[in-house]
Amino acid sequence: MDTLRTQKTAKPDAATVFIVDDEPAVRQALARLVRAAGHDAQGFASGREFLDRSNRDAFGCIVLDVTMPECTGLELQEILTATRSLLPIIFLTGHADVPQAVRALKGGAVDFLSKPVEEGELLDAIARAIRTNRLARARRAQRAHDAEALRLLTAREYEVFVHVVTGKPNKVIAADLGTCEQTIKVHRGRIMKKLQADSLVELVRLADRVGIRSTEAWTNQGSHPAELR
Repeated sequence: MDTLRTQKTAKPDAATVFIVDDEPAVRQALARLVRAAGHDAQGFASGREFLDRSNRDAFGCIVLDVTMPECTGLELQEILTATRSLLPIIFLTGHADVPQAVRALKGGAVDFLSKPVEEGELLDAIARAIRTNRLARARRAQRAHDAEALRLLTAREYEVFVHVVTGKPNKVIAADLGTCEQTIKVHRGRIMKKLQADSLVELVRLADRVGIRSTEAWTNQGSHPAELR
């Protein structure tokens, strides 16, 4: 991994741009550009080195060469996708290849650029990738917060919650669950309080963020957050 720093040091909260390319001169040139723009930069000579030595939970993005020995850029992209990495990828290639570009972009790449790349074009792509990563990290943090909140619900409250977010009236939910309407009202009140929700709309939004959209979610997921504690 390349660790040399230029005189301009990145801010403590700066994004990290991971540069994965088997050509040392390319890594060094890109690192200088990235650091001059105020970002941190880390260079890796191969996809395997990146997988072995990088912090894939870092805030930032990846500038990735398409053609490399051992692990190609497209293969690395597939591995990162399978492991649910949030790091956006900008591909660089010395040989224009439409099928490769299509595959990379379908796989979620931010951009697919040709070498030698224009500095402004690359910095623009990096800026977009960093914004993408920031939003993805915020969404993941929100989902984690929502999941933790749902763990406050008892098994019965969670079951009622899943029915409530489908928009069913209390009377219908009571009939579905074999209880009385007043009991459902009590459960709804407790659910609203525990989840700090002021309206049904907020409950529905929370359910959507964690992937609960119907009573099928209750049936299919097997266990609910209250049982995961």
